[in-house]
Amino acid sequence: MSDRENLLNNLKIDRSAAPSEEDLPSNRLYMLGAAVLLVSFFWWLFLSDDELKEVTTFTVKSLQMSDSSATSILDASGYVVARRRATVSSKMTGKVMKVFIEEGMQVEEGQILAQLDDSTMVADLNYSQSQLNEAKRVFNRTRELAKEELASQASLDSARAAVEGLEALNAVRKQVVQDMKILAPFSGVVVYKAAQPGEMISPVSAGGGFTNTGICTIVDMDSLEVEVDVNEAFINRVKPGQPVITNLNAYPKWDIPSEVIAIIPTADRNKATVKVRIALLEKDERVLPDMGSRVSFLKKVETQSREEVKEGVMIPLAALAILEDQSTVQVIDGSQIKLTRVKVAEETANYARIIEGLSSGMTVVAKFDKELENNQKVIIK
Repeated sequence: MSDRENLLNNLKIDRSAAPSEEDLPSNRLYMLGAAVLLVSFFWWLFLSDDELKEVTTFTVKSLQMSDSSATSILDASGYVVARRRATVSSKMTGKVMKVFIEEGMQVEEGQILAQLDDSTMVADLNYSQSQLNEAKRVFNRTRELAKEELASQASLDSARAAVEGLEALNAVRKQVVQDMKILAPFSGVVVYKAAQPGEMISPVSAGGGFTNTGICTIVDMDSLEVEVDVNEAFINRVKPGQPVITNLNAYPKWDIPSEVIAIIPTADRNKATVKVRIALLEKDERVLPDMGSRVSFLKKVETQSREEVKEGVMIPLAALAILEDQSTVQVIDGSQIKLTRVKVAEETANYARIIEGLSSGMTVVAKFDKELENNQKVIIK
């Protein structure tokens, strides 16, 4: 037993003795310090990135570089509309037998779109035709008898009148049968299909709500134009025939050359706007009805003599702000904001002409941000 106890005692750790300096994990202190420095560095880096603010900039342009042929004097928004748009229906109430169109299909003028149930009309036409044939036979016999003076002139006139009346009735019933075929009134694209085989349609709205009022809606894509609402305070800047640049919301970088067709001679008292029609000078299949659009009304800049050439640079009007009764812009110097005093010569609806404080090629914040301070670092978008 003594041997076993000695063996167990040898396996025990003597905790009564003080640890020597050689046993201290000195390398752990270096590792801990390095970790603290690394965490501090990344913490400072993340905080500095959070403090940096992204800004949208604009490169200052001289008057000779910006829009030498035309300049925007007014912007407005509106929608693409079709001047020729029709919901095609029938002349009378009937049951749809066949529909020959689908959404997106191109149709030509006179093309059949749908066939209504014409069985009753065809039966009436056949009956009318048989009556007409009989009336013609009676008229021919009466005419032969009148030649031999065996029939009176009154009988001949009556037989002729019967033939003419039945011919007119027969023409009406032929037209009714033809009206059971719904035809396209003009060439265009089907944008909406409203009826299916077996449904009832009517040219007027029915009370029950189970009868459609049309087969489909057709749009003439060649008649697309843009309608915008212009604030009545700026309508004096718009003239018929004025050049316009149109940008669709779906394709904001696509400039479509356009021009003003007409100014609708009435104002909307609720919105204080006047409607303006704009023609698209380029036809493209990307332009679709009811698309949102933004238009810029242009003013042609005529050739000026050297004495009349305007000096200065152009910047967005939104880049200006009034600080301490002076016009100020935020210039980007490297990655810092520099508040710069400028002198404004004139302003338009969207731009300002600066004659002092800025030069061509400088970069400014496109929209003045009052939260940015002088010498503050920013990130350029």
